[in-house]
Amino acid sequence: MGKLLHPTRTVALAFLLAILVGTGLLMTPMASSGIAPTSWLTAFFTAVSAVCVTGLVTVDTGTHWSLFGQATIMLLFQIGGFGMMTAATLLGLMVNRSLRLRTRLITQVETHSIGLGDVSGVARMVLLVTLVAELLLAMALTARFAWTYDMAWPMAIWYGVFHSVSAFNNAGFALHADGLMRYATDAWILLPIALAIVVGGIGFPVFHDIRARLNDPRHWSLHTKLTLTGTAALLLAGTAVLLLFEWSNPKTLGPMGLGDKLLSATFASVSARTAGFNSLDIAALTHESWALHYFLMFVGGGSAGTAGGVKVGTFLILVLLVYAEIRGRSDCEAFGRRISGSAQRQAITVLVLGSSMVVLGTLVILRGTDLPTDQVIFEVISAFGTVGLSTGITAELPPSGQLMLTLLMYVGRVGTITLAASLAMGHIRAAYRYPEEHPIVG
Repeated sequence: MGKLLHPTRTVALAFLLAILVGTGLLMTPMASSGIAPTSWLTAFFTAVSAVCVTGLVTVDTGTHWSLFGQATIMLLFQIGGFGMMTAATLLGLMVNRSLRLRTRLITQVETHSIGLGDVSGVARMVLLVTLVAELLLAMALTARFAWTYDMAWPMAIWYGVFHSVSAFNNAGFALHADGLMRYATDAWILLPIALAIVVGGIGFPVFHDIRARLNDPRHWSLHTKLTLTGTAALLLAGTAVLLLFEWSNPKTLGPMGLGDKLLSATFASVSARTAGFNSLDIAALTHESWALHYFLMFVGGGSAGTAGGVKVGTFLILVLLVYAEIRGRSDCEAFGRRISGSAQRQAITVLVLGSSMVVLGTLVILRGTDLPTDQVIFEVISAFGTVGLSTGITAELPPSGQLMLTLLMYVGRVGTITLAASLAMGHIRAAYRYPEEHPIVG
């Protein structure tokens, strides 16, 4: 029983419990807009996608689900993005004004707090940033929907709130069948959503660090510096490459003016790193742009935020490790700091496990379908990275393929190391070390 209640197991089981409860709610007759209740597979797939803040769907969110169903989905991706253990921590703080050691340990696993003393501060920061960001975006979207698109105020408010919560949590759920394609040239819609995506995807420990040392960026943690640098670099590079490959594509950026091209390419670069909203037709992108999406979706956003993927910090640590090895340096360094050996091993482990899951998912789905390999790979990486972008094949997949995607979404949200640690039988410290030998590499 003690092993079952290990902090990593608690985190994994909490997400699983939320998925099962969500599935039950979505299977009720009042959750769907039609007469017949939703099938268990559709409800389960949608619940997993919502709790894991992915956005992949097999039915249209705006037409298949009733208002109750849509509200349930929104609650699920709010809980999934906010974090089950973070919510429990805040509740414990409000009730007891202090946390037991075990609660701190569990929340530390999910929030990636540096020390036990950071847990309460990070949890409060999660609540503050979430509420402020979602409220401001909801107000901006509601006004735009009502004044520019002539939506009735009740509908404008609902659309504003739903898309605001979806954007900040990097969930990618939209109430329009075409995603956000109808707003492809509307900067008043896309830019606020893109900003919320970036803020939600940076990671709450970064905000906690910045708040603590607002006027002293030189002493920000290495994690904060790596995350901010990597995020900026990936966003700029993604935008530039998308402009290069889609500039003359008549089905995407081709017919647009210069300003609209920059807007749509920037939004696509932001969204590809786990948000899942699309203002361009993903199926119409060039194959080079699909390949760029493979990379951006796999890397994802910042650690302990609402984003998925292997995380920006992991990617940069691997790049720095390769750079150090090429230069013949024994230490992996950045910003005047040496990256610990344990962090390097964790980065390699995340890369190997993540790559293995993508390969496994691709093979399983290809085994049961005749769909093009490049589209299957896109779908698999999108699920593992909890992105939600799709070339349009999600509903065409057989049940085995959809179940494989649910597994990938779950692993991608919980985290490969967290899940692996939760499944391990125990950690044993060896009382001896074998003699060292250097095998040939490369």
